[in-house]
Amino acid sequence: MSHILLKMPNSRFYSKRLLQPNANFSTSPPNPELRVFVRRKRQKNALQISKEEPKNEAPIEHKSCGLPDIEEFAYKEANGSALSRKSKSTQDMPVVGTEVASLNRMRGEPPANWERVLEGIRKMRTSEDAPVDSMGCEKAGSSLPPRERRFAVLISSLLSSQTKDNVTHGAIQRLLQNGLLTAEAIDKADEATIKDLIYPVGFYTRKASNMKKIAPICLTKYDGDIPSSLDELLLLPGIGPKMAHLVMNVGWNNVQGICVDTHVHRICNRLGWVSQPGRKQKTSSPEQTREVLQLWLPKEEWVPINPLLVGFGQTICTPIRPRCGMCSVSELCPSAFKDSSSPSSKSRKSAQK
Repeated sequence: MSHILLKMPNSRFYSKRLLQPNANFSTSPPNPELRVFVRRKRQKNALQISKEEPKNEAPIEHKSCGLPDIEEFAYKEANGSALSRKSKSTQDMPVVGTEVASLNRMRGEPPANWERVLEGIRKMRTSEDAPVDSMGCEKAGSSLPPRERRFAVLISSLLSSQTKDNVTHGAIQRLLQNGLLTAEAIDKADEATIKDLIYPVGFYTRKASNMKKIAPICLTKYDGDIPSSLDELLLLPGIGPKMAHLVMNVGWNNVQGICVDTHVHRICNRLGWVSQPGRKQKTSSPEQTREVLQLWLPKEEWVPINPLLVGFGQTICTPIRPRCGMCSVSELCPSAFKDSSSPSSKSRKSAQK
């Protein structure tokens, strides 16, 4: 029997026998049975699915390769890790103005004139007339033995959140005068008594509750002392990154990172020292500011930068109505005289007309 060749697509097929009553071939006698090939119907569904796959191809490839985001790349590049295709394409794009500064922050490169600005701020702060200079958390329990002083710094950091330095200092002094500045004493004290002593610090009710939770932890796990690692400090109720870094720096003389509060966060953004990785927008939180600032600021500046900028923010670069006219580095500040609520900005604008 001769065979009929059929050109078919590259697919899997199966065969079945079909009855062929009226077959008429010129080269062979009629055959009651003819084997033909039939494409499986389910293969059509498979082919249809494969046509839709390109829509999902990009995210599947990205997920399987584990390529870092531009945000992840900003921190990995400083350590010499491989660059993602997305980050390389960003590097190749032409950038101008503030975008250049933004990419410099992303690459861990210091901003222009930062040393001149920092030196200028130091000169403005030589009088040490800011509240942080005499009443900051670093001053808490300075006359106490090392273990008691560490606990005092921890409690002072806890109370300082959303509270001015003079209010925090007053609360610490009242606790000290009543013998309630150790883990043992706080553990035995009544929570209502602690609330009365620390009032009017911000969220004093919650902070009194956290003090009562911290005291037994320090007693049972650290023999009345405080944790000596950043990770363990962050596990304590009410202790965040800013507080933990401050306690590590002051209590243990172990610099793990920069202590960034609202003053440091605000001033670094005003100076153009930090920006969101890969973007020109300002950092959105003190913790994000800390991460970006640590990419380029020399480590020997990590501890002094906090009281320096906090005092600068309390006296000159204030949250509302910054005194740009009194600032000796205003010509290097991209935000100088741009606050319409500042009296100095109004006088500067009127003089330029």
